[in-house]
Amino acid sequence: MGHTFGSLDELGEGYGFRKIRKPLGVTAFGVNAIVMPPGYTGFHHYHDLQDELYFVHSGQARVEVDGEERVLEAGGLVHVESTTPRKVSNASEDEDLVMLVVGGRGGYVERDGHMVDEADIPRRAAFGSGSGDAA
Repeated sequence: MGHTFGSLDELGEGYGFRKIRKPLGVTAFGVNAIVMPPGYTGFHHYHDLQDELYFVHSGQARVEVDGEERVLEAGGLVHVESTTPRKVSNASEDEDLVMLVVGGRGGYVERDGHMVDEADIPRRAAFGSGSGDAA
């Protein structure tokens, strides 16, 4: 199958991890969602091999890494290399934290995207430059 749709609600309920990779058939990288209750304190951890990218979907994440602490709002991002210890907690006392976490190793795949319809090429180029037609 070339694609799979899903939603966090379909992948589970309550707090903790919502496994995304297997139900959606993702094989190129690891990916999970984490749902934390208000005020939840996470765990210091690191990985042997995979870097992680955290994206705050909703709520507020308190991220501690390399002696630095930041509170990330919805839309916030942090990348942490594999062996660097990190701790992610819910910074809010009254709102759930929902995060998407993507893990991977092995490096970047160079740009390999192609337009299906050649007529989209100029519009895509303009959109990518930030100055063009978004419609």
